[in-house]
Amino acid sequence: MKAVVLISLVVVMGLFVVIEIGLRSLFGFGNPLIYIPDEQIGYLLAPNQRTRRFGHRIEINEYSMRSEPIQKTPSPSTHRLLLLGDSIVNGGWWTDQDNTISSLLLRSLSDVASNLQQVEVLNASANSWGPRNELAYLQKFGSFNAQAIVLVINTDDLFATSPTALPVGRDRNYPDKKPPLALVEVLQRYVLRQTPIPELEAVQNEGGDRVGLNLEAIGKIQALTRQANSQFLLVMTPLLREIGQPGPRDYEIKARERLSEFCQAQQITYLDFLPIFNSNQDPKALYHDHIHLNLQGNQLVSQMIERSLLVLRQK
Repeated sequence: MKAVVLISLVVVMGLFVVIEIGLRSLFGFGNPLIYIPDEQIGYLLAPNQRTRRFGHRIEINEYSMRSEPIQKTPSPSTHRLLLLGDSIVNGGWWTDQDNTISSLLLRSLSDVASNLQQVEVLNASANSWGPRNELAYLQKFGSFNAQAIVLVINTDDLFATSPTALPVGRDRNYPDKKPPLALVEVLQRYVLRQTPIPELEAVQNEGGDRVGLNLEAIGKIQALTRQANSQFLLVMTPLLREIGQPGPRDYEIKARERLSEFCQAQQITYLDFLPIFNSNQDPKALYHDHIHLNLQGNQLVSQMIERSLLVLRQK
C-alpha cells in the first residue's frame, strides 16, 4: 500500500514538473513583463526585461522602451526616430520584437540610409497609455535627441483618462512581480476572477472635456518637439468597427473633427489611417483583434509613416 502511495506521489510530482516546464518553455508563463508605478506617467514597463510569450520575443530596455539598449545621447552620425504610443506601438505579447512597427521602420529606414549613417527607432509605449501618459514620459525622459517624434494614437485615445498607477500590482494585466510558478500565473489569468479596484472607477468616470484635455496634451508634445528642433508626426489608427459601414459613432465623428481642426490650427502633420484602411480590400486582415494590428497591419502603418516622414524632411 505504501509503495502504491509513493508511486502515485512520484507520478503526480513528475506530471506537475512536466506541466510547469511546458508552460514556461512553450508559452512563457511564469515570466510575464512587470510594471512599475510612476507619479506622473502612471506606470511604466520595468526597465531591463527580457521574456518570450507564446513564442514571441519581448525586450524592454533601460528606459522602459520596447527597444534594444541605447545611449541616451546618440552619436553625430545616428539618425534617431522616437515612437510614442500605447499597445498598438508596443505590440504586446502577440507581436514578436522583430515585427513591431518600430522594428519594421528600423529595417526599412536602414535599407535606404547612407553607409555613413546609423538609424535607430525607439519605441516608448505601454498598454492603455493615452496622450497624457505619453506627454509625461516625454517630460520625464526627454526626446533622446531624436530628429523626429511620431505619436501614434487610436480613436479610443481621444477619450483616454488621466494617468494613474492604480492597476500596478492589482490588475492581473499589470503585475509588479513575477509569480512563483507558471501554474500560478495561469490560475490568476484564466481561472480566478479579477478583483475589482474600487478607486479606479473614479478615474474611469473622469468628467469634463476629456477630448480637450487629450488634444491639449498632444499640443504640448508638439511644443516639446519644436523645442528640441525635431519634426513631429501625429498618427491615428481606427478601431476595426469604424471601417466600412456604418463607420465611426457620432461621438467619435465629433472627436475626429475636433482633432482635424486642432491639427490644422496647430500646423501638425496628421496621418489618419481610417480612409487608408477603408480603401483596403480586406481590412480585417490587418487586425489581430478589434483594435490591435497584426504583422500585415504593422507593415502598412510603418510604410505610411516612412512616407510621411520623407515628406516632412523635404519641407
